[in-house]
Amino acid sequence: MLMRYEFKPSAIKDLKKLPVALRRGILNKLEFYAASKDPLQFAKPLRDRRFGEYRFRIGDYRVLFDVDYRRGAMIILAIGHRKDIYR
Repeated sequence: MLMRYEFKPSAIKDLKKLPVALRRGILNKLEFYAASKDPLQFAKPLRDRRFGEYRFRIGDYRVLFDVDYRRGAMIILAIGHRKDIYR
């Protein structure tokens, strides 16, 4: 199940706050996940659905997202450091 990803405006803001090298690393990892056969194998479901359905762990950062199966897209909701993202 190949997927594409889309960013919510809030996630774009989160991404722009990060240093360029870190931003590039996160985007490369998202490309890798989206191109894989089953991107959700790398994701972990979240217990508290207020933050989203799933999360990717990329180093000390977390990418929270929902999946829209009809469009075949991961909707990126938020990106942040693990100590701040769930607040």
